[in-house]
Amino acid sequence: MANIKSAIKRARQNVKRNAHKSTQRSAARTAVKAVENAVGEKNKELAKQALGTAEKVLDSMASKKVIHKNKASRTKSRLNKKVKAL
Repeated sequence: MANIKSAIKRARQNVKRNAHKSTQRSAARTAVKAVENAVGEKNKELAKQALGTAEKVLDSMASKKVIHKNKASRTKSRLNKKVKAL
């Protein structure tokens, strides 16, 4: 455990930030899964709608630095490719 006051505060902040970012990452994964499930069911309308939501969530997570911007871009590209293949 940290002894210095600033290190103790950083440890507290890291716990809070990790919990917050974990929920945000989970929301992004859920949005991606929604698109993949719609593609699996071959439902183009639902897939397009879910893709719009997923892109919004991924962009938001990238702008907040929860995930890297290139990962967000790569994920959106792959999802878009799957939806267009329907």
